[in-house]
Amino acid sequence: MTLKIDRDQNRFRQIVRGKIRENLRQYVNHGEMIGRKGRDLVSIPLPQLDIPRFRYGENGRGGVGQGDGQKGQPIARGEGDDDGQGQAGNEPGSHVLEVDLTLDELAAILGDELELPRIEAKGEANINQNKARYRSIRRVGPESLRHFKRTYIEALRRNVIEGRYDTRRPRVVPLKEDRRYRSWEEVQEPVANAAIIYMMDVSGSMTDEQKAIVRTEAFWIDTWLKSQYDGLERRYVIHDAAAREVDETTFYRTRESGGTRISSAYRVCSQLIDNHFPPELWNLYLFHFSDGDNWGEDNRRALRTLRDALLPRCNQFCYGQVESPYGSGEFIRALENVFGEKEDKVVLSEIASRDDIYESIKQFLGKGR
Repeated sequence: MTLKIDRDQNRFRQIVRGKIRENLRQYVNHGEMIGRKGRDLVSIPLPQLDIPRFRYGENGRGGVGQGDGQKGQPIARGEGDDDGQGQAGNEPGSHVLEVDLTLDELAAILGDELELPRIEAKGEANINQNKARYRSIRRVGPESLRHFKRTYIEALRRNVIEGRYDTRRPRVVPLKEDRRYRSWEEVQEPVANAAIIYMMDVSGSMTDEQKAIVRTEAFWIDTWLKSQYDGLERRYVIHDAAAREVDETTFYRTRESGGTRISSAYRVCSQLIDNHFPPELWNLYLFHFSDGDNWGEDNRRALRTLRDALLPRCNQFCYGQVESPYGSGEFIRALENVFGEKEDKVVLSEIASRDDIYESIKQFLGKGR
């Protein structure tokens, strides 16, 4: 039997999901949720609707259209008449409701709205392992696994059948025979591991705004891929004229003043795959963000490393060119000339501003590789 409160809760969650769908582009493009991300939940800010109502004042104090007046005479104190000096207000302000949503729910909404296909995993995706799932109820078990709701329902049912339930004093005390416990079943689930290697240009031409765009986009990429794989590893590589692996905090906060050699990042990425992620066991996703300020011989070295060392071993290579007032933006043209539509694993995206993040994510994840 579905209780009314359960129906109301389900209806509320449907309303929340609808609101998020309506504003998803805003959330994606402007990073509304990143600062509200907890361990497993994201808090979604939803404005509440205040119902209009009449407010009655005191009678006999005059008002618009009452009494004598002169042309141009103000009818009430206007904005700025007190130069900002005044008493603190005593009226409630506008309210924002924050609703917690799991990352899986958020990923489902993202997938539906962007029409993202499910990913066909490779490697050990067809190898099964046993996992415990709590899917059944038993009469015996450890107290740590007692199912309190089912226990209460059994006690209530017994009281009603025995005629002991008093609606004036609705007190229900479970007995030993009422107790119910969660129990597990062993189920077979496919093993599928994935790794994301993020690479970013941190040379002097990449500003803090460009890094904020990368961080926002990476959050949504992580959210989607985590919903597709049980195990997800992330590694970070930064580069100017030289490249190195760093942690996540350094990845987003470092800014160098040197030149750019994209080939150095691709070499470090290849070494990470060699040392930690055998392609036959891992689904590899490579994301590179730069302003495209790379030239001449290093373009040729980077393209050669990408073609020979990275593409044969990854599910997908995504290059996002973030527009910068200082960068030349030439590297994406070199990628188009060499790969174009001939290489299905290569996905290119030009990100002029935050407003392009939504479409860029759809380009990167829309192939379901």
